[in-house]
Amino acid sequence: MAASQYPTLTEAIRVWARIGLLSFGGPAGQIALMHQILVEERKWLGEKRFLHALNYCMLLPGPEAQQLAVYIGWLMHRTAGGVIAGVLFVLPGMIAIMVLSWIYAIWGNTGIVESLFFGLKAAVLAIVAQAVYRIGKRALKNNVMIGISVLAFIAIFAFGVPFPVIVLIAGLTGYLASKLDLAAFRDGGGHGKIGKTHVADADTLLGEETPQHAMINRRWAYQMSAILLGLWLVPVGALFAVLGPANVFSQIAGFFSMMAVVTFGGAYAVLAYVAQEAVQNFGWLAPGEMLDGLGMAETTPGPLIMVTQFVGFMGAFRDAGTLPPLLAGTLGAVLTTWVTFAPCFLWIFLGAPFIERLRDNHQLGAALGAITAAVVGVILNLAVWFGLHVLFAEVGTLESYGLNLIVPVLTSLDFAAAGLTLLAVLAVFWMRISTIRVLGLCAGVGIVMGVLGAF
Repeated sequence: MAASQYPTLTEAIRVWARIGLLSFGGPAGQIALMHQILVEERKWLGEKRFLHALNYCMLLPGPEAQQLAVYIGWLMHRTAGGVIAGVLFVLPGMIAIMVLSWIYAIWGNTGIVESLFFGLKAAVLAIVAQAVYRIGKRALKNNVMIGISVLAFIAIFAFGVPFPVIVLIAGLTGYLASKLDLAAFRDGGGHGKIGKTHVADADTLLGEETPQHAMINRRWAYQMSAILLGLWLVPVGALFAVLGPANVFSQIAGFFSMMAVVTFGGAYAVLAYVAQEAVQNFGWLAPGEMLDGLGMAETTPGPLIMVTQFVGFMGAFRDAGTLPPLLAGTLGAVLTTWVTFAPCFLWIFLGAPFIERLRDNHQLGAALGAITAAVVGVILNLAVWFGLHVLFAEVGTLESYGLNLIVPVLTSLDFAAAGLTLLAVLAVFWMRISTIRVLGLCAGVGIVMGVLGAF
């Protein structure tokens, strides 16, 4: 189909802005929203092409929903379309998290704000538990995958094995198992049907043919990759050269750049890694504050990985050096967002021209399936880690025989937090209330409990 028959760039901006403002509910909800608007309503592309793009994005590190937006934007309007789609998908959440971070830093210890986040912690814990259930139901297709998940949980929870190592071992296991044609790894990973309405590719604006600008063009791919690699890594290198590796801005740039490369498996898997490093290694924030940040990300539009912006804000805010703390926090937040999302554009623009070659790559599919199974165990670790810090006022660490276990002090059980968490779990699993409503319910109950002095 001729390019003139595509939506105009102005129309695309309006559509992507709408998606960015409405993209609540985590990656599953955001993917469903894009399917509803782009496939069912606008008919820009069909079911088969949408799923193919999504399954490709699942092979990449980073937030798959945002990368899917970049890919579809590029498919419709070339480089400008990809940049616009990716930026507008992130921008509303970035602004919202920045405002909430300022409020948290200034008034976080005041009664009503503290009560609000007390309620959000309980809701977030229930939502993470729901994520374990949903992803596990999809990914753990047989006993081998269940075994990979269990081993991943034991490795990270009991022995403190770093998340990137778990991803690497799981991916290699799936790849080698596929080469050996083991039955348990034949299905690979990926998404099934997204929406209720099936739209054929032939009935859409893109049609079944590949657009001319989407044909393999190595020169374009390499030029864009060089530009994006420079935009990503040159600032990181400059910070290390000028400020030194011990400076908080260098640490933020280095850590979140590494995270962008190794964080397969979606936002919740990433959060387990970020929580472990930001809290226990760098000391940028406390465990409860990590939950507060996740509550912000759950209640604002955009990818859940936007919680990293809050982490970067608090890290720089508390180690501001000669800068005013709020300015340092703002710069830390912007830096975190930059190094988190700049690589997403790199992965898409480098890989998109060659995507057809990955369509039937069974080895990559098997590697993805094993990684997804391991991620279930990693997210379970996140749920347990959050749960211990929400429900108990005191936790300790048991270190012996290679173990690195977090152990709660049972007498420090917070009955108010336990009761509110039970309410959130019932709302999520039994009453099946939506994520936003559960967050609102628990936030409201938390404020009431704070006013009554119940915690």
